[in-house]
This record gives sequence, structure tokens and C-alpha cells, in this order.
Amino acid sequence: MSRARVARRIAAGAAYGGGGAGLLGVAAVGVLLAEVQLAKRSVGGGVAPLPPAADGLYGRGYEGGAEPLRLALLGDSTAAGQGVRRAGQTPGALLASGLAAVAERPVELRNVALPGARSDDLERQVTLLLAHPGRLPDACVIMIGANDVTHRMSPTQSVRYLAAAVRRLRTAGAEVVVGTCPDLGTIEPVYQPLRWLARRVSRQLAAAQTIVVVEQGGRTVSLGDLLGPEFAANPREMFGADNYHPSAEGYATAAMAVLPTVCAVLGVWPEEDRLEADRREGMLPVAKAAAEAVEEAGTEVTGARAPWALLKHRRRRRLPAAVPDPAPLPDAHS
Repeated sequence: MSRARVARRIAAGAAYGGGGAGLLGVAAVGVLLAEVQLAKRSVGGGVAPLPPAADGLYGRGYEGGAEPLRLALLGDSTAAGQGVRRAGQTPGALLASGLAAVAERPVELRNVALPGARSDDLERQVTLLLAHPGRLPDACVIMIGANDVTHRMSPTQSVRYLAAAVRRLRTAGAEVVVGTCPDLGTIEPVYQPLRWLARRVSRQLAAAQTIVVVEQGGRTVSLGDLLGPEFAANPREMFGADNYHPSAEGYATAAMAVLPTVCAVLGVWPEEDRLEADRREGMLPVAKAAAEAVEEAGTEVTGARAPWALLKHRRRRRLPAAVPDPAPLPDAHS
């Protein structure tokens, strides 16, 4: 069965409450579990520091009466920035600083992501963000899915939780960008056949995530392909001390891919009217666009007239080499 059809079945199961399609058969799960025990002996051999707090105000040099843009990050350890030691190396800080530079106005960052989180934690994270009506985010970036795969969460449950989170944020008036499930087949100590199975499962989940996010009015950026060839080619540079979480350079690579879409949803990135066929851009059925997106680094999928979606490859903007520490945020209750 094609990836597009599998993704559509998972998304349909999430929408209508069915079980949907499983990502692996029973025999494959048995092999996967056996290989996981071997992989655990290698992955995490180093120590990943807890993510530094990066909440605060970025782009202070652009103050001048302009109301800060509000950016929020939700998700798991990747969104939180686990594996680096400085706040400025986290994806939230990199995105906030880059957005401030493009928009030429300050950006207020709040990060409610939790290391180890699965998609069922998104409800709690969204509730935290929406608890203070006077500080609702203008844009939210969600990075989730890896722990759903490693903890064998049902794919239909996984995308159902994600769809509900996107729906709540969109209803509250926030733009939403989802960095889809990374390609777990790139983790260096993981061997065959687990590597092939992990790649297949994570990419199928990423495609299903894309479908439900687009249907709820959000946009997606493929992290699976981004963290594939680039990480495979430079694992020592892209992975952190535990061989699992990205390094500072790895997070910068991911942030560069997501930043153009974040800027675009806020209207501060020039929208290209002309699609470039030589870059494989175009209008496709949403399931087909979702399947195509996981195959190429940084591919954006956004909804068009149903059931179509727009596939784009935005040109990345290099992020600052050093991100200054943020100014503290005002008290959350003020």
C-alpha cells in the first residue's frame, strides 16, 4: 500500500474514531522490540543535559513602539531543545531571533514543550498557552511524534491528539506550523532491520500528521527528510552527546527549515506567486502532497481548496551564528 493511502487511512481513522491502519504488522513489531533492546545499549550512552530555559524577549534592538510578536513552541525534547547547554542554541531561541530579524520587531518566546512528551501531552501544553488571554501566541510551532513511535502509540490516536491541538490553537486565533515526525532511521547506533522499520514508521506518521494539520488550517514542514541525509552525512556534528538528540548545529539546521514557514504565516516573508516546477512545487491532493513532503528536506505543505494542498520548498535563511540571551518576560499574571 502506498504511503499516501496509509496516511489517508490513519487520518480518516483519527477523524471518525476508528482504529485506522496499523503502521507495522505483528511479526514486524516482534522484530522491532527485539532490536530496540539492542539499540538501547548504544543510544543514550552520553548524557543529554536538560534543555535550558529560553523564554524571553528577542530582537530588543527592534523595539521602538512595535508590539512584540508572540511565538510559542510545543512538543517534545526536540522542541524544548534538549541536548544543548545554552538558551541561544535551542530551536525556540533560534526561531525567535530569526523571526525578529525578518520582521524587524521584537519577538516574545514561550516554550511549553516537555522532554519525553507524546502527542497526548499536547492538550496540557495548549491549555498552558491559552490560560492567559492577554498573551495568546500569534504563531505556534509544534514538534512531536518521535516518542509516539518509540512508545508504540497508535498512529490514529497520535494524529487525533495533534489535530485537536491544532484546532484549539487555530480557534484561538494562532497560526500553527508543525514540524512533522523526524526520521528515526537516522539515529546512528540503530541497526537493520530496526533502522528500516523506524524510517518507514516515522515517515508514515509524518505523512498522516501532515494531512490532519492541513485539514485543521495549519501548515507543516517535513523534518523527517531534513534530519535524514544531512544527519546521516554528518552524524558527529548533527547529534548531541547522547547520540539521539540534535546538537546545536543540528537544531540550527532544523530551525532554518522551519523559519521561512513561520515568517510566511505571519505575513513577514514574501510569498512567491510562481511555483517552480524544477523544484517539484505544485498543487497536489493533500494525501499525495503529504507523502511527497517526507521525501525532501524542509518541504512545506499548506492547504488550498479542498482536497488540494500546495507543496513548496521555501529558500532557507541562515540564522545568526550567536543568539543573545533573551530579556526576561513580564510576569505571566500581569
